[in-house]
Amino acid sequence: MSSPSGTESFRGNIDVGGGRTLWIETRGAGPDVLLLGGLTDPVESWQYQLDGLSDRYRLIAFDNAGAGRSPLPPESEPFDTTTMADDAVTVLRAVGVDGPVHVAGFSGGAQIGQQLALRHPDVVRSLMLVSTWARDDAYFRALLNTFGWLVDAAPSERASLEAFFLWIYTARAHNDGTVAAIIDEALATPSEQPPEAFRRQLAAFTSYFLVDELPRITVPTLVLAGGVDILSPPRVGKEVADAISGAVFEVWADEAHQPFQEVPDQFNARVDAFWQSVRGVEGGGRS
Repeated sequence: MSSPSGTESFRGNIDVGGGRTLWIETRGAGPDVLLLGGLTDPVESWQYQLDGLSDRYRLIAFDNAGAGRSPLPPESEPFDTTTMADDAVTVLRAVGVDGPVHVAGFSGGAQIGQQLALRHPDVVRSLMLVSTWARDDAYFRALLNTFGWLVDAAPSERASLEAFFLWIYTARAHNDGTVAAIIDEALATPSEQPPEAFRRQLAAFTSYFLVDELPRITVPTLVLAGGVDILSPPRVGKEVADAISGAVFEVWADEAHQPFQEVPDQFNARVDAFWQSVRGVEGGGRS
């Protein structure tokens, strides 16, 4: 593989050491933006952003280890959100990033974003956390236990996705055919996540809760919650925002867990405005 460093558009694998690779995609030109996906989600989960924002930003996305085209590390190696955050830094170095970037993460990717801002604050210019949380409770543990056995109990892969997506998308998206189309696309993808990778990613995203560490995050932060999100309801996102000094907290009343897919134009406009506001605070010192 040739190095993606310095290119505006790249799709392919990078070597992250230890025999592991990560699949990455870069698109566009402008200020650098790192997109961090959640449980099961490959680069394509950000397709509306890759298509809709690349005229203004250089977007950098990758399949987290265990999702899409990026294999899991061996069972003998640690695998959690700290290692995923370190993977994100490796991706940034591979694409030739020479300064801090805007970071946007959703769900499990928001957990990676928290870790990235805590472990590698020098690489984070701003932080957007979508459908995020910072601790567990009895409700959350019961929900995650359900996810853990769902992949085995469901009568088919389609049925498993249909049940899982009840927690992810609005009733609107189920009723208008959006979810059915997403399932059809997922089932047609040769790199669909195997059950073991699902379980290890699930454990990684839910074994570290950082509420006591979040006050150390000092970059401009926007926390977005969906008003009808039953997986990470607004109350848990608000706790994250309250812990980060100066963080802005917004609830989109009619949205669920993945508004960047269900209302992409609204989402893209909001993140663009946020990133522009960060540039304004910086006095236009960075492009």
